[in-house]
Amino acid sequence: MKTSWLDNISWPQDGLLPVIAQDAGSGEVLMLAWMNREALETSVNEGRAVYWSRSRQALWRKGEESGHIQKLLDVYLDCDADTILIKVEQLGGIACHTGRANCFFNRLKDDNWQIELPILKDPKNIYGK
Repeated sequence: MKTSWLDNISWPQDGLLPVIAQDAGSGEVLMLAWMNREALETSVNEGRAVYWSRSRQALWRKGEESGHIQKLLDVYLDCDADTILIKVEQLGGIACHTGRANCFFNRLKDDNWQIELPILKDPKNIYGK
């Protein structure tokens, strides 16, 4: 029997690996999420980022509600085979549920967190809730 590329990954006991989503064009880190085996395999098969939602305990297709889909371009595995880096094309230019370009907009400066990125679109207009 042929060994699956998924078998070369060091899956932890809970089955979840951290995944860094990076903009393939700019190199900007967009977000960190989690994938299990099914999410990673589905991502590769569908050509889009599919994560595991720890809060919902279900697969989460990035952009399924917001329309801000991450088109999957490349998948990398780190040297310990326990962290994934995906290079994506972020459709719509918004990766964060707060309406910002990425999720890393809070910067520690002078012992305070300062917001460094503007809201590009009000989340109420993205999710309609």
